[in-house]
Amino acid sequence: MGLTNHRLGWLMYQSALARNDLPGISSTSSNSALAQRVHAHLRLMPQLPNPGAGNTHARWQALSKLGAESLPLAKVLEAHYDALSIFSEAGQPLPSNGAVWAVWAAGGPHDTATYEADSCTVSGIKPWCSADLDVVTHALVTVGSGDQHPLAAVTLTRPHFALDASQWHGPGMVGIPTGSGHFAGAPARLLGEPDFYLQRPGFWHGGAGIAACWYGAATAIAEQVRRSPRAMHNPFSAAHLGAIDEQLTGARLMLQDLADAIDNAPAESHRFAVTRLRSLMDRVCRDVIERAALALGPVSLCCDAEHAQRCADLAAFIRQSHGEKDEQWLGEQLHAREGNPWLL
Repeated sequence: MGLTNHRLGWLMYQSALARNDLPGISSTSSNSALAQRVHAHLRLMPQLPNPGAGNTHARWQALSKLGAESLPLAKVLEAHYDALSIFSEAGQPLPSNGAVWAVWAAGGPHDTATYEADSCTVSGIKPWCSADLDVVTHALVTVGSGDQHPLAAVTLTRPHFALDASQWHGPGMVGIPTGSGHFAGAPARLLGEPDFYLQRPGFWHGGAGIAACWYGAATAIAEQVRRSPRAMHNPFSAAHLGAIDEQLTGARLMLQDLADAIDNAPAESHRFAVTRLRSLMDRVCRDVIERAALALGPVSLCCDAEHAQRCADLAAFIRQSHGEKDEQWLGEQLHAREGNPWLL
């Protein structure tokens, strides 16, 4: 039996990534270059394997390679691939190939985005929206308050949507505008039941996919250290490289184990394992950034624009982790368990 179109496309995409055969973009490239890069990837691979469908490791492998290349690129494409998986989980047909999707689900006191059933539109303000509007055409947006978080599929067209990124002043992730999304009667339709977005297993599986993007960026930073002559001639730089290897190897094994666990039990959320992975990856990435700076010296952050931008991007991106809040939750879950959870 011949290869399916999806499987054939996946093999072609993997081959192109391995050959580094896609048009280049650096972490410092313009948004228009980012749009070109996004479309180049989507032409080769319009969809990744869904989490839990038997090839989760391959999905995360692709996301980690995107993270190693450019975190703004990874942020756009990870969200798009996540949106396609959400449509599948909802039992809905996939959107047209020409659409590029974002997923905006952050809440907070400034979140006023609501769905108007009579007009099938979304209005209000949504915080923490990331999108290059040269390429992103649609978004999945949570539009509710309290315990209800309905998910709306929204078309992003002027004058019904505008992104205000004027408050973003940090150097990290400047390659993709992030700010408040302003909706004014944007055409929309609801997707799934009111609690669908947060209750589905894929909510947690997707969170692990973001950690794979972080991991990829950390490996690119580590590779700068490995290729540096300082790692060979300076014993302290070599020691930092050894410690980086310890951290990344543990993170990689945890990613692989979790991918297998999700494929073996796709209906489970794996919330504990995902939270543990993201917390670990947060710490690993911070350690890699710090050790790389110590191993390479100040020149790497002052004179190597791409490396410095990648470090700034990763430092900003991993703050999606909930830090001590997640670790507190992990500790409470462990305390409630019977028996020693760390026995071999």
